[in-house]
Amino acid sequence: MFCSLLFLGVACKKETEDPPDLGYGYAPTTLGKYVVYDVDSTVYDDFNMDTTIYKYRIKEKLEEVFIDNQGREAIKLVRYIKKYNDTVSYDNIPWTIKDVWNYTKTNTTLELVEEDIRFTKLIFPVNDDAIWNGNAHNTIGEWDYTYDYIDKTEIINGTKFDNVLLVIQRKDKNNVLHREYFIEKYAKTVGLVYREIKDLYSNNVVFGVPVEQRIEKGVIYKLTYVTHGFE
Repeated sequence: MFCSLLFLGVACKKETEDPPDLGYGYAPTTLGKYVVYDVDSTVYDDFNMDTTIYKYRIKEKLEEVFIDNQGREAIKLVRYIKKYNDTVSYDNIPWTIKDVWNYTKTNTTLELVEEDIRFTKLIFPVNDDAIWNGNAHNTIGEWDYTYDYIDKTEIINGTKFDNVLLVIQRKDKNNVLHREYFIEKYAKTVGLVYREIKDLYSNNVVFGVPVEQRIEKGVIYKLTYVTHGFE
């Protein structure tokens, strides 16, 4: 009836509109949700002149709501581990608790406390122009996080995700002595699906040869999605 009162040729305005997508789906908060990852880590030790390779499986599960020290609702993110054994399938190895981290999602941020260090992993709304200090709540020093892409279809470890975003946390430029590369990928309704860290050093400078090919000290770490579900 309201629309009939408008002047001829003026369309009725849609009374309800879909709310804007702020990207909250990249940081789900449903209790019982878990994600399983494979982890491969290589540590280069210049003091002992050796290289150690670690391989294991991690399950991260949202288990319990609590009030953090700022009076906000947070969730205990319990991390379970299975250490790799080349003679035993992961299916036959029991989970044991490795860590308990804090997972706090607000209207504007996703914060994670990892080993007592708080990081601002995501900010909302998620958009291409976003930039923020991921270390605003710790003493590591300012790192400008950015979204390299959002809502991208991507296959990770054989699983197709329709909406993936890439966070560039740290990326050095033309440093011949130190290679830094820290990234994370998140998928809608799942959360973190990939993490890669390269923190490498070499004083043996060879023109045209990247640090990765002359490593003396540092770490290469990759965490890759395997599966997810609810318990």
